[in-house]
Parts: sequence; C-alpha cells; structure tokens
Amino acid sequence: MKKELVELKINGRTHELAIEPSALLLDVLRQDLGLTGSKRGCDESSCGACTVLVDGVAMMSCTLLAATCQEQEITTVEGVTEHGSLAAIQKAYGDWGGAQCGFCTPGFMMTVKSLLAENPDPSEAEVRSALSSNLCRCTGYSQMYEAIRAAIAAERQGAPSPQ
Repeated sequence: MKKELVELKINGRTHELAIEPSALLLDVLRQDLGLTGSKRGCDESSCGACTVLVDGVAMMSCTLLAATCQEQEITTVEGVTEHGSLAAIQKAYGDWGGAQCGFCTPGFMMTVKSLLAENPDPSEAEVRSALSSNLCRCTGYSQMYEAIRAAIAAERQGAPSPQ
C-alpha cells in the first residue's frame, strides 16, 4: 500500500511521517515515534489502555486512523506534565498506589485529564462514569479512585497531590 505524508502534532511537537492510509494512531505512536505509554489491549475500543487526548478529548487510539488526526493536538501520557514536573494525576497515582502492573494506567490518566479539563470538580458518579470506558484487570479500583480524588483536590489547590 502506498504511504502518505502526514503531519501530526504530538505532545507539542510536529512530526512529519510517511504512513499507510490505514495506519492506526496507536501503531504510529508506538512504532514510528517510540511513544509506548499507550498500550494495545483489545483492538476494539473496549479497554481504554490506548487512550490519548485529541484536542483535549479522550479517544481510543487503537481504532483511530492516524491520518485523520492532522491539524489536531494529540497528547499522550508522555506529554502530560505541569511546568516540567509530574502532573497532579501522575503524582497521585504514585503516592496512592493507583497502579498495580501499570498496563492500563496511562489510559486511566488520560481519561482523568480529559474529565478534569472539562469538569474540574467532578462528583464521584461523574468520575466513575468517565472511567467506565477503561478496564483494569489487576485491581479493585479503590486505590485508583483514591489517587483520582487526591489529584482533584491537588488541582483545586494548584499544588502537587498530597498523600
């Protein structure tokens, strides 16, 4: 199949790539750019491990054609920082043990980032609803929710998340 030249803006940098028209964003991120935070878990947008932000909206990159993302800002977990430091959600996951094996963690973090950008003070029900598109196979979710609550509190205070 003939490759097309595309420009993708990822984590604030523009990348010019020759890709097949059928190339999935997840594959371009992982194979062409070495951004391996997003994971392939299901190939059908049902687990959330591949979640990235496209213009601030949480999207599953395992079924999204990379070529359709031109002229949009793509953010991966590697691009989530606040003033060169860990973002509140990243710090909270570490402080509260929100990750077990870590496979699903980037997808959860990106979903939370999108939620907090839209609603900086979500209710417990809103958090659970937003995260219903993400699956974790090794935890009971309680530490994850504690980390998310800590990140929300930290965002309100404009400081890193406390433990």
